Amino acid sequence: MSPHLSRRRFIGVTAAAAGLGLVPFGLAAMADAHLVTWHGQAMGAVATLQVHHHDRAVAVRLVERSLAEVRRLEAVFSLYREDAALVALNRHGILVAPPPDLVALLAECRRCWELTQGAFDPTVQALWTLYRDHFSRPDADPSGPPAPALREALDRVGFGPVAFDANRIVLPRRGMGLTLNGIAQGYVTDRVVDILRAGGIESSLVDMGEPRAVGSRPSGEPWRVGVADPEHPELVGDVLEATDRAVATSGAYGFHFDRDGRFNHLLDPRTGTSGRLYRSVTVLLPTATAADALSTAFSLLPPEDIRHTIQRLGEGQVHLLTVSGDAVMLQA
Repeated sequence: MSPHLSRRRFIGVTAAAAGLGLVPFGLAAMADAHLVTWHGQAMGAVATLQVHHHDRAVAVRLVERSLAEVRRLEAVFSLYREDAALVALNRHGILVAPPPDLVALLAECRRCWELTQGAFDPTVQALWTLYRDHFSRPDADPSGPPAPALREALDRVGFGPVAFDANRIVLPRRGMGLTLNGIAQGYVTDRVVDILRAGGIESSLVDMGEPRAVGSRPSGEPWRVGVADPEHPELVGDVLEATDRAVATSGAYGFHFDRDGRFNHLLDPRTGTSGRLYRSVTVLLPTATAADALSTAFSLLPPEDIRHTIQRLGEGQVHLLTVSGDAVMLQA
């Protein structure tokens, strides 16, 4: 497997209690406020948390609670930790007494699956495994996996019959697996927002893989969120304003299974092929969970279906960059 470009994941929190102005990173805080900063790793990415508060002890507690929550959720949603609940589910096909957060996130998966008529589907893990294994071989056919193998993988895709409640989660077919990589970062972002708000934070920009603006900036202006340039993902291609909105972007540039870039991570659960409709799709919605999931699904849908979906939602804004370079904005 040879990724062309990895999706950049910078995890950050910049938060201020009501009435406090934010100060530039690395400078001393205002005389009446305390700045507590933490650097490290979270959700597999470089992370920075900054919290400003009149009471330094409160700021420290908010940072500690946020980090504890991120680490707790990593132990639920990770595909790579042997002790993760999701790994146990995929290994055995059943999970008894599942963590409540896993059940809650699967309920949101169901909602997004229904909204998009199956375009968002966490059971695409079987397809991911197929492409990963195929292109990991030194003699891999550059045209992709053989048709019989693709059909076999598609037989293990389909969220409809997955059963879950507070007592158990059951995958109905042998060899099925779930991936929550298209929604979990948004969920973690929303949980950190809940912690900050409970601690009195009313102005914040939280990014656990998908940014969410809490309120406006202390100046009263909207937060400004950069969107990656699909041709040069390390650069900002557009800047969007957000107040009490999450911003999530998906694009084929994020990850490629093959060196030539023909097969990307946006796998269509209906066909098993990679999405190629757009260079990038950016979604603005009140929660990062929904924005994260729908930016993935919308990458596989034509504009008329996207418009229909956000009309059903009754809210949201979608920015499409087509393969020809045209910018299209859809709004509920």
